[in-house]
Amino acid sequence: MHRKLIRTLFPWLILLPLLILLLYSLTASLRAPISPFPQTKKISASPTCDLFKGQWNRDPNRRPIYDETCSFHRNAWNCLRNQRDNMGSINSWKWVPQTCDLPQIDPFRFLDLMRNRNIGFVGDSLNENFLTSFLCSLRVADLGAKKWKRKGAWKGAYFPNFNVTVAYHRAVLLAKYKWQPKHSASGDQSQSEGVYRVDVDIPADDWANITNFYDVLVFNTGHWWGYDKFPKETPLVFYRAGRPLLPALEMLDGLKLVLKHMVSHIQKEIHSKTIKFWRLQSPRHFYGGEWNQNGSCLFNEPLQESQLDIWFDPSKNGVNKEARTINRLINEAVRDTDIEVLDLTHMSEFRADAHPAIWLGRKDAVAVWGQDCMHWCLPGVPDTWVDILAELISHHLKMG
Repeated sequence: MHRKLIRTLFPWLILLPLLILLLYSLTASLRAPISPFPQTKKISASPTCDLFKGQWNRDPNRRPIYDETCSFHRNAWNCLRNQRDNMGSINSWKWVPQTCDLPQIDPFRFLDLMRNRNIGFVGDSLNENFLTSFLCSLRVADLGAKKWKRKGAWKGAYFPNFNVTVAYHRAVLLAKYKWQPKHSASGDQSQSEGVYRVDVDIPADDWANITNFYDVLVFNTGHWWGYDKFPKETPLVFYRAGRPLLPALEMLDGLKLVLKHMVSHIQKEIHSKTIKFWRLQSPRHFYGGEWNQNGSCLFNEPLQESQLDIWFDPSKNGVNKEARTINRLINEAVRDTDIEVLDLTHMSEFRADAHPAIWLGRKDAVAVWGQDCMHWCLPGVPDTWVDILAELISHHLKMG
């Protein structure tokens, strides 16, 4: 009797665990996010596929994947809510690389690929502009996303359905800097009202101790390296190993040293498995003067290729000449490292039409700050930056 019972139960003892395993796999697949985005044939980003060379083509069917209701918007960049003219036109232009297909990000698939990983942006407000586009794009896949400002982050979000954090750490010079009033100024700057001390070999506290938290890091600096931010009455004074560098360095010489030391720090202190990017300059489009000299950007169409050098070639000495000069220094600094360059400059040079300009969400904003021809409308050009970054990150993760 006992043996007969065992023979009867034995097949079920084998079958039952298999049924449990099958049911678990079915419920897991049901829990996985189902993307509403259409499947597209994708050409993987690779050395033979340059996403940065191409042209803007009008695509009347192109639509942003988020709108003015995104909870991560910054008011001055929320051009839909601020009723900026021509937003339909601004977002109808599609970047078409010469040899590649660049699909719009699928936030469901991207977050699923990034599951249990984190992405950090470090730098100035143009990286915040970039991040805001990224957060609004990803939020489409996880409406339960929560604002996240831990570990010294200036802004960020946690996506609970995927256990992914994406955040921005504000460090405009990347290196540590602080105000020193006149009585502690040194050298030939002692007649100024004070100076900003920059320690070229010390990373800013905002990002010095957080790099192990992130699996992907995107760095930038550049927009604060100008005399409009640090006039000669309150200049930058550069220190190394705790001592002032004499004779005093000019602005771009100081930047060159900062880049050298920050790149060295990244190489030494950040794990080699961390995916590292350095975003090149986002071009400004001030016409007729600087931001504080009635410069404007009330354009209805992108610039033509033939106009770009007139606007941006440093030899033309135009208002917006600094981007290409700073890019040259950055490219020199990251050469022969594992930091990948995000060369978003050229593609963005065309888009004089896509800044907030006078639509800043406050009646007195233009009177106080002038037009904004530096940051970008959202939705807008940074959404294409996001498409490119998502492709490159996806390629790294699939290859790794």
